[in-house]
Amino acid sequence: MIMLTKRNIFLIGPMGSGKTAVGRHLARLFRYEFHDSDADIEAKTGVDIPFIFEKEGETGYPRRFSPRCLESIVLATGGGAVIDPANRRALAERGVVVYLATSVNQQIERTRHARHRPLLQVTDPEQKLKDLMARRAVLYAEIADLTVTTDGRRVQLVAEEIHQELRRAQKT
Repeated sequence: MIMLTKRNIFLIGPMGSGKTAVGRHLARLFRYEFHDSDADIEAKTGVDIPFIFEKEGETGYPRRFSPRCLESIVLATGGGAVIDPANRRALAERGVVVYLATSVNQQIERTRHARHRPLLQVTDPEQKLKDLMARRAVLYAEIADLTVTTDGRRVQLVAEEIHQELRRAQKT
């Protein structure tokens, strides 16, 4: 049962699942403010996400992420935000959590030209994505109020599906 007494929507999922693009559209549909955790972290620290990964590794990012205490926002989280148990707890308590699920093949397609994804600056990006999915999929599913598959789908249609599902839940 989706709890719509919570007035925030948190989008979780792996890189390339469409969290930022879907989040922007979803925020417009709900007339909520949109936030992207990567952009917020960069603004707060004055450095970009690749620099944080270079200096602190994969574990540095989740320590810098904190779900906002604002109301009526859509927040696109970084894929690794769910690693920290405190972050998972805060997300689940402070908003409706929507897991944007996508296949590794779709992630590869969507991220193949990206240079700003530090975890993919490796010899075998596909294997890295598989490893990340193996570790994180259970964490995404653990806190998701709603799971929506984004493979091969347009951003607008994914956002509209989420909007309809949450509105339907609000009426029950």
